[in-house]
Amino acid sequence: MRAMTIPEFGPPDVLTPAEVPTPEPGPGQVRVRVVAAGALPVDARIRRGEEPWRSHVELPLVPGNEFAGTVDAVGPGTAADGTAPRVGAEVLGFTTLGAYAEFVVVPADQVVPKPADMPWEVAGGFSAQAQGAHMALAAVGAGPGDTVLIGSAAGGLGTFAVQLARVRGAATVIGTAGPRNHDHLRSLGAVPVSYGPDLVERVRALAPRGVDAAVDSFDEASLRQALEIVGDPRRVTSMVAHDAARALGLAEPDGVRSGARLAGLVRLYEEGRVRPHIRAAHRFTDAALAHRDLDSGHGRGKLVLTGW
Repeated sequence: MRAMTIPEFGPPDVLTPAEVPTPEPGPGQVRVRVVAAGALPVDARIRRGEEPWRSHVELPLVPGNEFAGTVDAVGPGTAADGTAPRVGAEVLGFTTLGAYAEFVVVPADQVVPKPADMPWEVAGGFSAQAQGAHMALAAVGAGPGDTVLIGSAAGGLGTFAVQLARVRGAATVIGTAGPRNHDHLRSLGAVPVSYGPDLVERVRALAPRGVDAAVDSFDEASLRQALEIVGDPRRVTSMVAHDAARALGLAEPDGVRSGARLAGLVRLYEEGRVRPHIRAAHRFTDAALAHRDLDSGHGRGKLVLTGW
């Protein structure tokens, strides 16, 4: 099968198309013919060889940890109880590696049905950051009446986090972003604020009664600003600067990705309560273009790969 591989750590151009063995599903697994896959910041960090991933992967590897497609095969006994998806079912799901390929094999409980009206590009880029935002907001206890700060709110994870904070009943959601993305944040129901050195003062001016909780997904500096704004480390978390978050005693993202969590988020999509924004869709063979965008650290919404 065709796949985009990382034969060595480095810049986006190390991403290389290659023919690799088509995986076979084992007991409890399904094989999905991939239609679309998300291109995520974590994929770029793996490609660059950042820790902790560098010490836990072997090269060459196929990156990609979220996808959508059609079930192509099921492993022995997988569908015996009737709960696993059948061959031909349209699904979306998650993995750790392997989604930048024509086929991916995952446990059957890591895929859920794709709504008929969900575009493939949306489905392929839905799972990872939707679940990440959901876990982060649960970790900081964002709830009814709260004022919640979302860092890098225009990005893929941030766009989900803003909407999910509102679903959880937050009274006010403040989102950091560059000025060109402020209208996007307003359309999601957030109060936009520009990031930068004076962020603490600008947020306090917007929320004179204080900010109850914060989710950051940019870097250690913005995480420390969020902690200064909120004050309580139990109500601040990071989806990126994990070492700094642990050193500061911040909240850990709540739980792990699961099919049940993903199914609940898909229901919110069907109800019209969350809507991802697709920044761009590139062909799999143009994955380097998506990774150059990822490496910029800026941008609105999701990057997706689809088509060969």
